[in-house]
Amino acid sequence: MIGSGMTHATVNAIFKAGGSDKMSGRAMIDGSSALIVMPFAFIVPLPHGAWLWLAGSLAAHLVYLSCLVRAFALADMSAVYPVMRGSAPVIAAIASVLVLGDAMTLAIALGIAFVSMGTLLVALRNAPPLRALGWALGTGAAIAAYTVIDARGVRATPAAISYVVWDFIATGVGIGGYFALRRGREFVIAARTQWRAGAIAGALSIVSYGLALGAYRLGNVARLAALRETSIVFGLIIAAVFLHEHVNRTRALGGGLIALGAAVLIVLA
Repeated sequence: MIGSGMTHATVNAIFKAGGSDKMSGRAMIDGSSALIVMPFAFIVPLPHGAWLWLAGSLAAHLVYLSCLVRAFALADMSAVYPVMRGSAPVIAAIASVLVLGDAMTLAIALGIAFVSMGTLLVALRNAPPLRALGWALGTGAAIAAYTVIDARGVRATPAAISYVVWDFIATGVGIGGYFALRRGREFVIAARTQWRAGAIAGALSIVSYGLALGAYRLGNVARLAALRETSIVFGLIIAAVFLHEHVNRTRALGGGLIALGAAVLIVLA
């Protein structure tokens, strides 16, 4: 999950650093992911028992990506990324206990609390504009929704790889295609200069979420969803070093609390 979080932060940094047309950029990332996994659809077994979960995941991802595009268009990555990623594990933890029947131990609750407190610290100082904050919180809620849906779906399939392949095909063809059609000629113009970055980010997306889905099949979703939010720490480092965004002491302290929460989840939970 830590590897998943690190890769996820890299994908979002590539997305944020891309052109101003965020919807076209997201269409290229998700479309590239679908093209990469498409050949495997003829090799892996069909995800019997998970088609409804895949449909629910597609709907949740549509909300997630729509909110993500809006948030990144309105504010710095270092301002909105911690909000969207940090609000998700609390919602996902509650849902995983109620929907999946996962256990909620004291150590898991403590780790999630540290992650959430760190997120608040990162977000409160130089907080994003109110509109961007709203889109970031919407993104976090959608992340929690698709986390629980996909955890249930990947457990229902005969093989995890089946769900991974079809999840990326559904998202890439359905949402990537929808975004591309919405942008029309602007998508073609953006693709001429951004296709390489889109392809790289698309490949990394498969690594990131493929690792996460494999973990959700094997372990406690509340613990793992919070552990994946170590991506916030990597996101802050990338935003400061590569995107040249200002990361003040408060945000750095918040990142430290998130790392502490991750350590609790690894060692004690």
